[in-house]
Order: sequence, then structure tokens, then C-alpha cells
Amino acid sequence: MSRRQRRLLVRTLLFLFSLNAATIAFYLLLHFPQRSPAVDAAISTQTLDKDRQRSPTLKQWPTLPSFLPWIPSPETPLRSCEAYFGHGFSRRIDALRAGEDGGGWFRCHYSETLRSSVCEGAQIRMDPLRIIMSDGGESLEEVIGRGEEEELPKYESGAFEVDGGGLEKEGMRAVDEEFLEKYVQRGEVHSHTMRMLMGSMRLVGHQKLDCPQWIEEPTVLVTRFEYANVFHTVTDWYSAYVSSRVTGLSYRPNLVFVDGHCKTQLEETWEAIFSSIRYAKNFSGPVCFRHAVFAPLGYETALFKGLTQHINCQGISAEKLRQDPDIHRTARLSEFGEMLVAAFGLMGKRDLPRDPSTGYNVLFVRREDYLAHPRHSGKVESRLSNEQEVFNAIKIWAASQDRCRINVVNGLFAHMHMKEQLEAIQEASVVVGAHGAGLTHLVAAREGTKVLEIISSMYRRPHFALISEWKGLEYHPIYLSGSYAVPSEVINELSHIMGSIGC
Repeated sequence: MSRRQRRLLVRTLLFLFSLNAATIAFYLLLHFPQRSPAVDAAISTQTLDKDRQRSPTLKQWPTLPSFLPWIPSPETPLRSCEAYFGHGFSRRIDALRAGEDGGGWFRCHYSETLRSSVCEGAQIRMDPLRIIMSDGGESLEEVIGRGEEEELPKYESGAFEVDGGGLEKEGMRAVDEEFLEKYVQRGEVHSHTMRMLMGSMRLVGHQKLDCPQWIEEPTVLVTRFEYANVFHTVTDWYSAYVSSRVTGLSYRPNLVFVDGHCKTQLEETWEAIFSSIRYAKNFSGPVCFRHAVFAPLGYETALFKGLTQHINCQGISAEKLRQDPDIHRTARLSEFGEMLVAAFGLMGKRDLPRDPSTGYNVLFVRREDYLAHPRHSGKVESRLSNEQEVFNAIKIWAASQDRCRINVVNGLFAHMHMKEQLEAIQEASVVVGAHGAGLTHLVAAREGTKVLEIISSMYRRPHFALISEWKGLEYHPIYLSGSYAVPSEVINELSHIMGSIGC
């Protein structure tokens, strides 16, 4: 066969193939129902999200022993543990649907229990120049004395914009006051920054969403308040984690701080949990998010609301909960604690059984002077006036024990990296300490850990008794008439606790 004949044969085959494909397509078009452009747009958005979530720049979720599926259910009882700590955000409200000509969307997942919403949207533009606050991310030493009001955001109209497609509502608010009153309630928060953010959001036409930079992967936006305090920061971590699960993100998202706070030691944990972190004002200009998630304030989590509300939840292992579901038992806080541990690569150590031959660790969580934030003196308020005396007495007592080897660990958390703090919590059989934010690390304690809290008369607050209850940890308080603890009384209680584990 000549070269000319071969070329003619190839062209003939290609023509026949094309004709056959066109005939099949025409047949399907006539005989199968068509989706509306709006449905196609929604499916396209979902596909884009999934593709972006597969991005190699995002971290995978670790395998967590206490993980249970995050499945919304309208039948979830309002006062159940899942409603408080898990996916109680079961009511979905679509404020903006993707139009027939494309565009973005915006919706909220509302929790009747927490009176709070996890919101999300697509094709959202943020203009940092319209957010009035300090830059954020500076070293603490650079901003000593800076006022808190400078660090919290104030939004000009259009600080956030949503692609409204071909809607005729261009320039209108994406969500009105009625929507905010119902689904992003102010509650007891004096300055609800996430509500104000959504109030600034405006609709723009598809062609007017001008973005020199696009963030393709899912991004969680967070506003922090008491960002240097461990307890309040844990509520923010938890809120961002829950938001990621509620919106079904397949990978750990990026995170943007919509506040102007400086860097603190706690930032290393944000970096460990999520794929990346940035400050809103650190972007050089407007930026658009293909998929943005707006996390509720930490004040709106069960961890914080439980301080003033009665939340009837007892911690239990996920395995037992799978076998015997109970609306008043939860493994969610254990799941979250495992997330913290896994973020620092410590899950392997968690699986190792405690070895009595190496001794039992008694972790004494200390309060130390350190500079926490720009308005802090560097001096911590004493909750236990004779802390060193109590610590020394425990060390002497532990050294005299011959039935078990007892290792007393000096928990100087203010000067330890987070990974070291979590390791100390993981390895502790008993955690001892005066009321203080460092005890919030109990969220990462292993099953069977026992807690001894020394509580002065000025700080009788339920934070750590509640965390212990929600984690299923055995909790023992010592109530003081002032701030002085009699060392022998502390040792008697500690001796009783150690006796219960065979020492």
C-alpha cells in the first residue's frame, strides 16, 4: 500500500469514528432528560472542590481511633452529646444558590443546640484594604503596648464579595439582618466579628469579581479573641476542626486568621493541625477563595458554653459508643485530642501500653511568669501561693515509695514546645495542678489518666472538671480556703489516687 493510500485510509477511519460519536451524542440528547444549568453548576462546583481537595499541598487527615462519621441528622436530639460536640449543625440554609449562568454560592449549617452556624461559600473575594486592623503576625516584641481594639477587625462594605453570577442584585448584601439574627446570632458576644464579616459581604456580577490571586484549595477563616490563652485557643482549634468536618473537607484545609494579633507560641499548633496558615492583612491585595469556610467563634463551642450551661455528657471510648449508642455519651473530645496528638506525629506513642517497670508519671502542671501578649506584664497571677513547696513535697514523697516507681514531671509548659507538652500529657498517669489554662491539655490525655486539681477559693471554676467529665477521666478536686495548700493533704489525696492504680 502506497503512502498516499495509507493517509486516505487513516482519514476515512477518523471520519467514520467522528460520525459515529456524533450520532450517539445526538441520540442521548433526544432520549435522556437534561439537567438544568443550575444543577450542572452545582455539580461542577462540587467536582472542583473534590479536585482541589486532592491537591498535594494539603495534608491528609490522620487516622484517629476515636473518629466517628460526621453525618448530619435532623433527628439528632437537641440536648444530645452529638448536638453539642459533633454534627449538630443539621439545618442547612442556602442564602445564595449557584445561578443558571454560574456564579458562587453561600450557605450556613445551623445548630439549634449551640445557636450557631458553620457557614461556607464559593467564589468569594476578600479585600484586605477594606478590613481595618493591624497587620498581624508580628513578633511579640515588635508590638508591646498595642491595644486590643487595633487587632480586632472592622469591616468596610465590600470587604468580602460573592460572585452572584448574572443576578440583578449586584451591590446588595449577600445576607441580610434577618438572616444574621436567625443563623449567626450575637448571643453574649459583645463584638461578634464573624457576624460583622458576613454583614459586609456584597454580591457582584460574574465579570466583576476581580481577583489577581486565587486560592484553589478549601480555606477556613477564623477570628481569634484571647489568642494567647491555651483554654480559649483550644476552643478556636476545636471550632476550626469541627467546621472542617461539618463541611466535609476531604483534606486538612488552609487557614486564614481574620485578625491582627501577633505571633505566639500557640501558632505552632495551628500550623501542625492545618495545611497552612496566613494572616488576612499579609495578602498583598485582593484574594479570591474557590471554597471558603467561616468558623464560629470559640465562644460558641460547647467547650465554652458548658461553663454556664449544663451539658450532660460523659466521655466514653468510640468502640463502646459504636456497640451501644447513647445520646449522653461522647467520644468527640477524645477524637479532637487525638487530632492534636497526631498533628505532632505522636499517635504511635499513644498506642504503646504504659509500662509499670519504667514507673508511673505524675505530671505537675506549673504556672510560670512569661510574656503572653502585648498588654501583658509578664507576671502570671498566682493560683497556688506555695506551689514550689507542694511540688518539692511530692518529689520527696515519690522518692520514698518502694511499691512502685513514681516519676514526678515538672510541667513547665510556658517554656516547652507544644509537642513536648503533649508528650508529657500522653505519658502521665496522673495530672496534678492548680486551676490554670495549662490543664486544658487534658483534652489530649490518654484513657485512664487521673486528674487532681488544686482549687483556690478565688478560682472555683468548672473548666477542668468538665473537660475531665467529657473525656471520661477520673477527676479529684482539692478545695482551698485561700490559695495555700497543705502539702500533706495534697500527698494524702495523691497517695489515694496512686493506690487505685496499684501503687
